[in-house]
Amino acid sequence: MDSETMQPNNRNKEDVSKALKRTLVALNCLLLMLGNTGGPCLSRLYFKGGGHRQWLLSWLETGGWPVLFIPLIISYHHRRKHDSSAKPYFMTRRIFTACAVLGLLTGLDDFLYAYGLDFLPVSTSSLLLTTHLVFTAIFAFLIVKQKFTPYSINAVGLLTVGAVILGLHRSTDKPANVTKGKYFMGFFLTVGAAALYGFVLPMIELTYMKARQVITYTLVMEMQLVMGFFATLFCTVGMLINKDFQAIPEEARQYELGEVRYYIVLIWSAIFWQFFFLGAVGVIFYVHTLLAAIIIAMCIPLTQILGVIFFHEAFSSEKGVALVLSLWGLASYSYADGQALAPDPPDLPLSLPSGVGVLSTGDASNAVIREGDLAHVLDPPCYVNKGAIEKDLSIV
Repeated sequence: MDSETMQPNNRNKEDVSKALKRTLVALNCLLLMLGNTGGPCLSRLYFKGGGHRQWLLSWLETGGWPVLFIPLIISYHHRRKHDSSAKPYFMTRRIFTACAVLGLLTGLDDFLYAYGLDFLPVSTSSLLLTTHLVFTAIFAFLIVKQKFTPYSINAVGLLTVGAVILGLHRSTDKPANVTKGKYFMGFFLTVGAAALYGFVLPMIELTYMKARQVITYTLVMEMQLVMGFFATLFCTVGMLINKDFQAIPEEARQYELGEVRYYIVLIWSAIFWQFFFLGAVGVIFYVHTLLAAIIIAMCIPLTQILGVIFFHEAFSSEKGVALVLSLWGLASYSYADGQALAPDPPDLPLSLPSGVGVLSTGDASNAVIREGDLAHVLDPPCYVNKGAIEKDLSIV
């Protein structure tokens, strides 16, 4: 068996020049940073300027999903150059169904986040959202059997304490036009959004594990597109019930920053949130999940600074302590993730007969395919199409 079939990721790296790969990594890191800071700030600007349609704002978080058609179409035409019979998509019905359910959950998560942000400063919201690592660790243990480590337990404790500090010192953080009851509502809705997000992430990993096919960048984008479509569909139903579409023109006329700027805020909000999703997918695929976590951690103090500069939010000592605890918790979690990404033993020879075959490592119950930094243990027998692997590995 040749080395190209044994290591698909190496084959992919050969197709992309080192200079182009560095450019793509830098581009995806930039998109992730822009989305992770610009998305929340523009969402807060919508509310601060007089907007009050939570369903509309939640719709904007995934409403930019059609943008994904651009790289997918480029990918398809690239494959067609090498094979005129190339499939337009790689997603199976099994993965489509899973992504549809996850998309609906994402839509609910978007709504919880948008509703909570209406009553919280963007700096507080960003700190509370870091607690998703707490729920991710718990649900990953229950769903994909990921073990707790001293570092992950430390991260859970630190992030929990940080959230409690923010909740106990509401008087220095509560916006002037928000009542105590609404502040607590926003607080718990944001924590609920973090919890739901922490549930969705292990479910996505479980979908990868049960996919029974090679996970490539093209397939990941297809999954993100389906999830974005169903999340937007969920929020669209909410907008129809709440009659948000009819209220948009009137809200635009009454917007404090002006009608034109109202629509500019909505459009750029959708674009920046899509930057976040595209950047996260790209960084994870081309590098690894640890770098994505580090970039997100770096954006937390940046979001704090932007909130203070543009929205004149108070930066209290309690918020500073919560920020330090959050960064400490994220560092601990990232270190544990880095330990998990330690170099593996040399790969055992794989055998793949022409056409459709069974992956074999001598022990079919532990066949592993690596794509980027993701390792997926596939239950036997795992039938894959060799031709599909070779075609899709040419994607940039």
